[in-house]
Amino acid sequence: MNASGAMSAAAVSVPPSDASKRVLPWLVAVAFFMESLDTTILNTAVPAISAALHVGPLSMKAVLASYTLSLAVFIPISGWMADRFGTRRVFASAIGMFTLGSLLCGLSNDIHLLVACRVLQGFGGAMMVPVGRLTLVRTFAKADLLRVMSFVAIPALVAPMLGPMAGGLIVAYLHWSVIFFLNIPIGVAGLIMVYLHLPDYREEHTHPLDLVGLILFGSGIALLSYVLEVFGEHTLSSREVLGMLVLSLALLAGYGLHARSLEFPLLQLRLFSIRSFRAAVNGSFFTRLGIGGVPFLLPLLYQAGLGYTPIQSGLLIMPQAIAAMSMKMILRRLLGTVGYRGVLISNTLILGILLMLFTAIGQNTPVWAIVVLAFFYGAFTSLQYTAMNTLTYADVGEHDASSASSIASTMQQMSISFGVAAAGLATAFFIPSTPQSGPAAMIHGIHKAFLLLGGMTMASTIVFCSLKRGDGEVVTQQAILRHHHPDG
Repeated sequence: MNASGAMSAAAVSVPPSDASKRVLPWLVAVAFFMESLDTTILNTAVPAISAALHVGPLSMKAVLASYTLSLAVFIPISGWMADRFGTRRVFASAIGMFTLGSLLCGLSNDIHLLVACRVLQGFGGAMMVPVGRLTLVRTFAKADLLRVMSFVAIPALVAPMLGPMAGGLIVAYLHWSVIFFLNIPIGVAGLIMVYLHLPDYREEHTHPLDLVGLILFGSGIALLSYVLEVFGEHTLSSREVLGMLVLSLALLAGYGLHARSLEFPLLQLRLFSIRSFRAAVNGSFFTRLGIGGVPFLLPLLYQAGLGYTPIQSGLLIMPQAIAAMSMKMILRRLLGTVGYRGVLISNTLILGILLMLFTAIGQNTPVWAIVVLAFFYGAFTSLQYTAMNTLTYADVGEHDASSASSIASTMQQMSISFGVAAAGLATAFFIPSTPQSGPAAMIHGIHKAFLLLGGMTMASTIVFCSLKRGDGEVVTQQAILRHHHPDG
């Protein structure tokens, strides 16, 4: 550690080869896909699992919440773990624990054992995303971040769309445990690729883990996640939910005060003084409040409203994935020409408008019109995610990359929970819950929910207005130069 107290840049014990640089984005993308898919595929299997384990469907809430809580608690320590033990060891352990947890979940014949295994699975998932992203940031020059991040952002967009359909197919034609067993061959292949190709970055000197901060922030974020998980349930009174919400906010406020008194807190909140980082992280959080509910609302619109089968519903969502992949071709030039500020402000407004256009889908809407709208929504969503993810690291120094990754991943996880809660709130207000409600009433309620989420998305442009025109140029300009002069 130098005189100023800042940690040295990460040392590389295993430098990345050209082959590693080619394989690494695929490896991280597969890990992201496993983690993202797991959060959605299980929802459709809840009735089947509860019947097999001889418990009520409400008891399955613990199975879903335990994974989310595990993510919320352990993501904040991922950066410190990577600095202390090295990215290769932590990433391999994360995939191993996620795979082992998946195996044990599939073998569980008791609800309590299943919950415990989901916690283990969540611990692995909590390490995979931030450590994988950190490895990418340290392996590739900022000139290449747009290309790499646009590629690994696709699984986070595709998995929530495929999850409900895949879960429904597995429950219909196979055993529910197959949902968990799917991760095993992918995890084993991932472990092999990690030891063959993953670079190993670690800090030469690491500061002690902030245990007090971990307790304050971990318990606060876990309690807040739980409140969002049980939001809208009738098993808890409004007073109980409000009490837990106040306690969670008090714990998080306590962490904020604690972090200011330490040189090396659990999360380096001083990074929020960097304008580009603050706009990217906060903008990502508020944007996802609107678009985070789409994976929940679209299947509901297609199946309950329009009468499509789960398979047909999944096929109608697939154009979003195709558009996300095709967006890579123009991404760098668009950001380099318009800039992050222009792209994020205009793109967020466009996303809000597209969400509102989903209100035009009714029982007489031709399939081609739905496909076209889904394609454009997927393209602009991909642009939004990639722009926010790359801007996060544009002005962050090498020695702060691990803390930036932990903060970004923590906020992203919370935004997903808030997005689902926002969709649940819209559902509770607008979508009829009585069995006698016909498709027309269902469609009308979903349309109102889309209007609300679209308005929330458009309002999040306020966060990106704080950006300056030149913010992020260190990424976009270098990327354009590299595109025109590949040997430069």
